[in-house]
Amino acid sequence: MAETSVAARSRTATPGEVPLWVRVVVPIAIGIVFLGLWEFLVWRLEIPKFVLPAPSLIGKALVDDLPTLLPSLWNTLQVTLAAFVVALVLGVAFAILFSQSVVFEISLFPYAVILQVTPIVSVAPLILIWVGLDHIERALLILATIVAFFPILSNTTLGLKSVDHNLRNLFDLYHASRWQRLKELQMPSAMPYLLGGMKISGGLSLIGAVVAEFVAGSGNGTGLAWRIIESGNRLNIPRMFAALVLLSVLGITIFFSLSALQTLLLRKWHESAVGREN
Repeated sequence: MAETSVAARSRTATPGEVPLWVRVVVPIAIGIVFLGLWEFLVWRLEIPKFVLPAPSLIGKALVDDLPTLLPSLWNTLQVTLAAFVVALVLGVAFAILFSQSVVFEISLFPYAVILQVTPIVSVAPLILIWVGLDHIERALLILATIVAFFPILSNTTLGLKSVDHNLRNLFDLYHASRWQRLKELQMPSAMPYLLGGMKISGGLSLIGAVVAEFVAGSGNGTGLAWRIIESGNRLNIPRMFAALVLLSVLGITIFFSLSALQTLLLRKWHESAVGREN
């Protein structure tokens, strides 16, 4: 009886077995309570809208300014997705290179670390000068790619090196080629690490695009970041919050899309996504 109760408690506590409706309803309920409290405090304390607008006022600004904000959202999304794809290709390519050659890893990985820890704001003006003000979109892509690159590189490199030693010995026993070992053993082993890095990199690519837009300012490809600066300068705080809401929705959409992709690719074979049978 005691063993049964322990097993039941352990089964109940498993995050993957929480009903879907609970995962949806609970966050929505907390959000509604938070927005209601926000609305009440703004009304009760009579906070000016240029200091902290009420959620209802932000919603109105979002509806009224949507024709202006949507093109900016699209510009930011384009830079984000392009930077994510470039970072994915480069990160996987360099990770494979590092896993195949210790010399390359020792020689180049420290520079990848330096690229990661260097504040993007400090190098953004230099990138803009090098690329030229006539090619702002290209500069935005480079800056966002720099931010999104390292998580994919480090996670994939770790995954390629985390192959079970017994499986390595088995491949050696059958005289597998380097390509066969990479394709049939290392890449499947690295897939969960790669997908985890992609989830991190997806959000960072959006952050990189926003930071790059802050530095680049306005132009033909004006994104949501510049709309936020513009609204703040004009003390149109409800519109600024509306742009922030769109950025948040975009970031959440990217994260959950990559989470769905991770579940789709891993649900049939990896322990992180396979449902428990007992």
